[in-house]
Amino acid sequence: MTHPLQQGRRRGPLAALLALAGSLALVAGSAQAQGSPSPFPSQPIRFIVPYAAGGLPDTVARVIAQQISPGLGQPVVVENKPGANGVVAAQALMGSPRDGHTYLVTDGSMLSINPALYKNLAYDPQRDFTPVSLIATSPLFLATSSTTGIRSLQDFVQKARSEPGRLNYGSSGIGSSHHLTMEAMTAALHLQLAHVPFRGSGQPVPALVGGQVDVIFAALPSLSGFAEQGRVRILATNAGKRSALAPGVPAIAELIPDFNFAVTVGALAATGVPADAIQKVSAEIAKATHQPATIEQFHKLGIELVGGSPQAYAQAIDDERRRYEGVIKAVGLSAP
Repeated sequence: MTHPLQQGRRRGPLAALLALAGSLALVAGSAQAQGSPSPFPSQPIRFIVPYAAGGLPDTVARVIAQQISPGLGQPVVVENKPGANGVVAAQALMGSPRDGHTYLVTDGSMLSINPALYKNLAYDPQRDFTPVSLIATSPLFLATSSTTGIRSLQDFVQKARSEPGRLNYGSSGIGSSHHLTMEAMTAALHLQLAHVPFRGSGQPVPALVGGQVDVIFAALPSLSGFAEQGRVRILATNAGKRSALAPGVPAIAELIPDFNFAVTVGALAATGVPADAIQKVSAEIAKATHQPATIEQFHKLGIELVGGSPQAYAQAIDDERRRYEGVIKAVGLSAP
């Protein structure tokens, strides 16, 4: 799944974030050097990312890798292994020793969408992976062009109901989180909108600004500049509650209970990795995600840090899987 962070204009904030992570790592490393060495880890940690460099999971993985390295006493190396709907990365993880030195850092597409779409997927997240930590979420925001006259979520619902099928929406492609979020919302609110699928997350926003589509879901950084110019209006977020990124923007969950389709990014181990290794890595991730300066810098990229326990991440995956399976079944999507 693509993400607006892949666009070139994100390099400035990302560079600042990586620099911040490095400075925090030096401070933590000094403290670690004064303590006794831990038997785990005994070699560098690997973070496998199932996408090319520059996307949301890659960004999260690289910053967190820098921050947890001192606490673990070992380098944390990020390896990008894109391809085959996550199969390449999954096989790399499952083919690694079960010693706690290799982890998968991925989004919900690989864990919840792909298993519901593909009948013969070469991995089973429930069988093959063990949750380590829900590192971050990136909520999507419902936005409309200023030319539609829609000024609020309630306006949107009223207009869509009064003119069934007249409004359209753009997405980053069939089966994407943008597409499935919109389908889930319109089904729950009994709305009819025409779907205009694009190829990638970089196209819907210009189409919205240009008046080619009426509404979209997109990450906040890609919308903020146009919203400040008055060219788009941000109506709601797809997170389960109002987002710290834009607390004045209502959540769709205020109209639809249990509605939560924010993009998630987490770390997983292969099944069979020792629990003490998982707990140690999870604890270091939790420390990293609670650094105030890091939280602020991630917010600029449209990302909210979480740093949850393995148990909390397991529950989040189950909830996410249930939601996506429901909407995929309702829409009738399937793939070979």
